[in-house]
Amino acid sequence: MKRFEVKTASVTDKSCTVVFGNTRLSVLTPCLVRVEKGNFCDEPTQRVWERDFERPVFTCEQKGRVVHIVTDKAHFMYSLRSGSMRRIILADGRRVTHFSRGNLKGTRRTLDGCDGAVPLENGLVSRGGVAVMDDSNGLILRGDKIVSRPKCSDKYYFAYGSEYRACVADFFKLCGKVPLLPRFALGNWWSRYKAYTQEEYLSLMRRFKREKLPFTIATIDMDWHWVNIVEKFGEEARPKAPKTVLELFYNTVTPGWTGYSWNTDLFPDYKAMLRELKEMDYRVTLNVHPATGVRFFEDMYEKVAKTVGVDPASKKQISFSLANEKYVKAYFDDIHRPYEKDGVDFWWIDWQQGKISDVPGLDPLWALNHYHFLDQEDEGKRALILSRYAKEGSHRYPVGFSGDTFMTWRSLKFQPYMTATATNVGYTWWSHDIGGHHFGYKDDELYVRWLQFGVFSPINRLHSTANEFMGKEPWKCGAAAEAVAGEYLRLRHRLIPYLYTENHITHTAGRALCEPMYYSYDCEQAYEAKGEYMFGSCLLACPITRKSDKRTGLAYADVWFPEGRWTDIFTGNVYSGGNCRVYRDMGKTPVFAREGAIIPLYKDGEDNSLAAQKDLEVWIYRGNGEYVLYEDDGVSTAYKDGAFVKTHMSITLSGNEAVFTVMPAGGDTALLPEGRRIYLNFRDIVSARVEADGEDRGELKKGLFIEYTGVPVVVTLRDCVFTCNADYRESVVDVVSRYNMRNARKKQMFMGALDSLTSGLRAPKALKGPIEELRRICTFRR
Repeated sequence: MKRFEVKTASVTDKSCTVVFGNTRLSVLTPCLVRVEKGNFCDEPTQRVWERDFERPVFTCEQKGRVVHIVTDKAHFMYSLRSGSMRRIILADGRRVTHFSRGNLKGTRRTLDGCDGAVPLENGLVSRGGVAVMDDSNGLILRGDKIVSRPKCSDKYYFAYGSEYRACVADFFKLCGKVPLLPRFALGNWWSRYKAYTQEEYLSLMRRFKREKLPFTIATIDMDWHWVNIVEKFGEEARPKAPKTVLELFYNTVTPGWTGYSWNTDLFPDYKAMLRELKEMDYRVTLNVHPATGVRFFEDMYEKVAKTVGVDPASKKQISFSLANEKYVKAYFDDIHRPYEKDGVDFWWIDWQQGKISDVPGLDPLWALNHYHFLDQEDEGKRALILSRYAKEGSHRYPVGFSGDTFMTWRSLKFQPYMTATATNVGYTWWSHDIGGHHFGYKDDELYVRWLQFGVFSPINRLHSTANEFMGKEPWKCGAAAEAVAGEYLRLRHRLIPYLYTENHITHTAGRALCEPMYYSYDCEQAYEAKGEYMFGSCLLACPITRKSDKRTGLAYADVWFPEGRWTDIFTGNVYSGGNCRVYRDMGKTPVFAREGAIIPLYKDGEDNSLAAQKDLEVWIYRGNGEYVLYEDDGVSTAYKDGAFVKTHMSITLSGNEAVFTVMPAGGDTALLPEGRRIYLNFRDIVSARVEADGEDRGELKKGLFIEYTGVPVVVTLRDCVFTCNADYRESVVDVVSRYNMRNARKKQMFMGALDSLTSGLRAPKALKGPIEELRRICTFRR
């Protein structure tokens, strides 16, 4: 295969297609039908790579000028007269004629300049039961070329009803899997738009290590290269021949955004810096704005000029061109590959110059994402980029960069909804500027709440603009916020075993880390719960996105709980099904474990090392459940050849007896560290008698562990005493005590509230909500 050629199976078996004149209908699954008019296409496109599905059972019959395709899931009626899908009848009886009505939305290209909620593009799932993906403008991938497509209509009808997860899984079959992210991508990212010097940057990274703040990725924004180019190299360095008004604007206002040569005034020995960053276990990404091409002052200008056939002595600007094979070769081989050999791990592609390129219809953003990802795979390593969304199919090129948002509560409030909703178009790995990028206001509480969302989101990437007073280092906040931020950064790192396993589930099964609630629960409350989402298979997250009350120190989130027992992983409080407004101080965010949840973590969260840690801790919640921990080397593609290991764990509960079992790991067990201990943290069991493989371990106590020896380990807890929600009276005293008001008035007002769960309450508005929450959970003691 050629360097940028992709392996696909884009031809649908003829037994799955029917042709009527200039119209072809292809039945890909019982719920998915493709309709083409005009020129038929069997080649892969930007969106669609795989059309060779297993043949579904269906019938096709023409009645008059209407074609009827019937499967066990849907009845598709296509009108040859109007050249359009007339109606789709679903198995549950719904008759759908308006295919955009009820769409649950997908995502958007960027949040640049956004301050709060903004419209999202349509997704692939709908409350109406049918959604349409239009691939009519999708260019063709022919070998390693991207070529224009003859005019046509090419639409895919997803008629999955409420089977949203099945819909997205089949979308991945059609358009390609979500890649398996390298493990380091799931830790904490440090990023800032700032002209650091080499020593400033290294000092900062060393301090993170000293402060035990475990960042895994070190980002250097555009100031790694020469930016003040006119001042440094003269007017002739200014970009020439803009193709668009937008490009003219950027060339005039930001002539130095494109650059490929290290600024030696700031980084006198960048290779030494990269070596030290690697010694400290940081992975490195650099920001690039490729739009202006290559100019005479770049270190590699002569090499690039020779590759593309330009006389180096001419000092001619070498234009950015994705249609020029020689330029593409120079772009990767002469510019990027040498830096990768020096220690750059991946690239942040910061394309902001519009959708026009020298290939008609080709969005440069899509092409850059595509080429960069394939180029990394060509090097034999697990690929990763950071870039903006460029329509359906962009899930193949993680991670997403959502752009420069305002530092406001409005911006934070929108991001949990946007992140989970992107699942509806298969875009599972959004990365936001945690803490906001610019404008807005300084607010320690906003910073902490945003960080808490980041910890329980796909990617936790702290970022801000160049304003000297807007850094996201925890120590630039007050003491309380600094302490909380450190705790959550360490928690994110500890969660990597859980996150990495869920990453593997996304790659193999198509289930996103952050899913809207309606994927698991088809009821009205699930659709209304826009601020919450399932975080992997075991956790429910509902980030707080509003400021706290000054007198109580509490902020709230409105949570809908599905039926069952849900335990707050921070407070230990237990909630049952239904709606509840939950209140938390700044140190806690609402995250709940389902009953029977098993959550693997690193035992140590203070070090940013990503080597397979010897010791793990497992959080176990009573109930019946299982979890299969997935591990591999975290960076290579060896997992494709079987170099991975899975460890099956389960919990069963019968009365007051709980049994936790760890089965022997399956797969390449050489990947496991020798002498691994698994510390068992039964989060909602207060006391019990412990028996491990028939050996009496005495009373349950902190620090209980088992050693992995390659044989099944069974831990039995007998006579369990389970945690229950705190006493109502004590809880009310705690909440009211922190409220600032006159003491005599406080006693008079609240003594009645201590004695009854049902009596009326005359209290300030700020306290009514917290007390109502306590009344609710104290009626659910178990």
